[in-house]
Amino acid sequence: MTTFKHINCADTAEKLANGECVIADIRDENSYNQAHIKESFHLTNGSISQFMQQVDEDKPVVVVCYHGRSSQGAAQYLVEQGFEDVYSMDGGFEAWRQSYPFASTDDQ
Repeated sequence: MTTFKHINCADTAEKLANGECVIADIRDENSYNQAHIKESFHLTNGSISQFMQQVDEDKPVVVVCYHGRSSQGAAQYLVEQGFEDVYSMDGGFEAWRQSYPFASTDDQ
C-alpha cells in the first residue's frame, strides 16, 4: 500500500521556491487567515472537492497542520484518493513560522 512521506521545512521551502509542490494547509480558518505559507491552499472538508479538481494527482502535495501530527492523517487520505507524491511537513506551521516567511489573508 502506498503511503505519504515526511518532509522538513527546509525541503518544503526548496520545493515551493522551485514550483515543485502544492501546500495544503488543514488548520482551522481563523489560524489560516492570521498566518499561512504564501500561496497555500486552505484544505477543509468544504474545499476538498475543489482541491481534487484543481490539483493534478501527480503534483507533489505537502500537507501542513499546526505541529505535524494531524497532517499525517490528511496526507494519507490524499494518497488513498489517488495523489501519488504526498508529504506531511514535520513540525507543522509552528516550525515553519520560526524560520520562513508567511502571509495573512489580508496580504494576498
